[in-house]
Amino acid sequence: MSRGRTVRSSPPGVREAGRPGRARLRDLVAASDPGLLRLAAGLRTVGAIALTLAVLGLLGAQVPHLVAGAIAAMVATFAIREKQRAQQAVTLALGLPVALAAVTLAALLRSHVVVGDLVFVALIFCAVYGRRYGDRGTALGMIGFQVYFASLFVGATVSALPQLYGTLVVAFLASAVARFALVPETPTGMLERLREAFRARLAQLVATQLELLDAAGPEDVEKALEHVRDGTARLHETALMIQGRLEEGTADETVARLVQRRVADAEVAAERLGLLLLTARSAERADTLTLHLPGAPVPRAGTLPVRDRATDTVRRDLEALRLLVLRPVSAQPGTGLSHVRNRLLGYRDEENLPAAPPAVQDVFRGIGEAARAVLGLRTALDGPQDESDDSPATTRSREELDAEDAAIDAGEDPAQEAPAGLRRPTTRAAVQVAVGSSLAMVGGELLSSQRWYWAVLTCWIVFINTASTGEILVKGYRRLLGTVLGVVAGIGLAALVGHHTLTAFAVVLVCVFLMFYTAPLSYTLMSFFVTAALGVLYTLLHTYSLSVLVLRVEETALGAACGVLAAALVLPVRTDRRTNDLLVEVLDRLADVTETAVDQLSGGPPAELLDKARDLDQALADLRAATQPLTHPVTPLRARRDTARYVVALLETCAYHARSLAATAELLPTHPSIAADPRLRGAGRRILRNIRATAARVADSRSTDEVETGPSVASLLEPAVPGSPRFGRVTDRVLRHLQRLDEGVVGLARPLRVPVARPKG
Repeated sequence: MSRGRTVRSSPPGVREAGRPGRARLRDLVAASDPGLLRLAAGLRTVGAIALTLAVLGLLGAQVPHLVAGAIAAMVATFAIREKQRAQQAVTLALGLPVALAAVTLAALLRSHVVVGDLVFVALIFCAVYGRRYGDRGTALGMIGFQVYFASLFVGATVSALPQLYGTLVVAFLASAVARFALVPETPTGMLERLREAFRARLAQLVATQLELLDAAGPEDVEKALEHVRDGTARLHETALMIQGRLEEGTADETVARLVQRRVADAEVAAERLGLLLLTARSAERADTLTLHLPGAPVPRAGTLPVRDRATDTVRRDLEALRLLVLRPVSAQPGTGLSHVRNRLLGYRDEENLPAAPPAVQDVFRGIGEAARAVLGLRTALDGPQDESDDSPATTRSREELDAEDAAIDAGEDPAQEAPAGLRRPTTRAAVQVAVGSSLAMVGGELLSSQRWYWAVLTCWIVFINTASTGEILVKGYRRLLGTVLGVVAGIGLAALVGHHTLTAFAVVLVCVFLMFYTAPLSYTLMSFFVTAALGVLYTLLHTYSLSVLVLRVEETALGAACGVLAAALVLPVRTDRRTNDLLVEVLDRLADVTETAVDQLSGGPPAELLDKARDLDQALADLRAATQPLTHPVTPLRARRDTARYVVALLETCAYHARSLAATAELLPTHPSIAADPRLRGAGRRILRNIRATAARVADSRSTDEVETGPSVASLLEPAVPGSPRFGRVTDRVLRHLQRLDEGVVGLARPLRVPVARPKG
């Protein structure tokens, strides 16, 4: 098999020149905004607002009604999060009477301060409590609250109700047009864009791995390694997003599970390739933790790339792998790409490996496995491909993939018992936000009898998508910072646009788009654009002044403080308690995946390993989000921050090895080259005991369970036949993952203060 004639190494600029600029831009956008979710949300909301303003402008509406219509169109668009179009239409239709009722209450109770405040608190409680009914309950609650708030903002009166009713109808109709006609979103289309994002992010990860291989000095290595960490995390994020859209985006559950498997295979193969590259440029086997812990030191002697024929071939093949990921089936000119694919898949056979040190040969094996994962991913995403140019290695890989596809069987997820009463998160949050809003009303009235509602709005917002006191504190801080910066921008924008209505609304539309586009990236930026837009709206309403914007900062600070106070005193969920609960959940999921994978690798019955692995990933994502207050840069507890980062990185490392075990176990029923090894069951017992002992200790500090240490996992296996090799290459890979998992679980003992028992004997 010729390896040198198909793809020649060339500078990055030359390599990129062969791809159209439009394709490169599309890949860049797809990778930075998976599924174009942020872009679509921003365009859809701006489209709804612009259409509302256009219609109301033609009808001669006054500026307060224009502002009310813009706010109503915005909330009617962004509040609805359901994935099916029919469900979105029903929620939008139900939202209109909710909005009409809210504006009616605000107008009728305007002169009844005490009653109005009580009704507002009740509305806030119901809006938060409605989250227990899913996306529809959340959307209707948000619409009710935001329209009531908008009514207070524009000073709704009973005499103006007919015009406001018409404004709301126009806003909701405009929202429907923007959602279903201007910027339509279908589950199938969304999933397709997420697939493209996964492909683009996978290619970006391979590019960062190539950067790691070529990095020369220590600073370059550190920078490249950080890029690999970021690329690995972004790929994992996209895989989770795809997982959440599969059910609605595919008509056939078997197809959904096929895509799920191929995405999981590609993710594991890419992460393994990064680890093998890091090991190849080191004097020792790289610790997997290095890929997950920010700031982790580079392995010893890992600062200079090796320049020889073998590593030059690695560079060429990594670029070829990246090209293979990016090029869709429909854009295959000639047979060049087929030859590239055949060469890379050939590395799965020992006889095709180039002469090189063992660590570099492992990289070639990793490239071969990554090429196989890409082949499966391309087949799952793009459909059948031309097989006329297949080499024997490619044909064998296709046969393996086909056998796996035939073995897929959809399964049911077991229902979990939900907490009840005040233990239910939605009930607890509703009580907390009601108390916090009451405090914000009282304090806001003392600051301003006209604009007290800003404090209530902030209190409401800091409770959205938060579940602990620490999360609320961090969110309140970010909102206050964004508001302060937004006030400065608002002063400049107000002076710039003056009272030019069209220009002002154009600026507001730009701010709204940027608000939605940056919301998933930075809550501070989102708050900045909100406040900047409000400065312009105050100008349109002829209520702008520097004192008004300063008051906005004061009300925001008050609302955030009231939210934190309510969260800390009323049915509090301490950050430590929440993170401990989520940590136990992660450990339970880790034990479940490990036990099931080891059992299947030992000859046990097939199980739904991919579902279990994704449950582990989701639990870990929840834990990562919950530890943000502990790892925030401004936290004064530096040692605690470092411990939280270390624990999360260790768990991510353990999850990677568990996913790898699950991926190998999934291959067992269909690959004749992978045989079950009953000895593995015994090798995994200590790991499972230690995971469960750690979980018990985290759940209850009075637990007497201890973590056990002992000889390496591999030493626990005896030869199946005296005098025969101890284990084959596949079993050797499984043992590596088990060994790393064992080390990772034992490593959790120290930061989590779990006693470690001395080895017996």
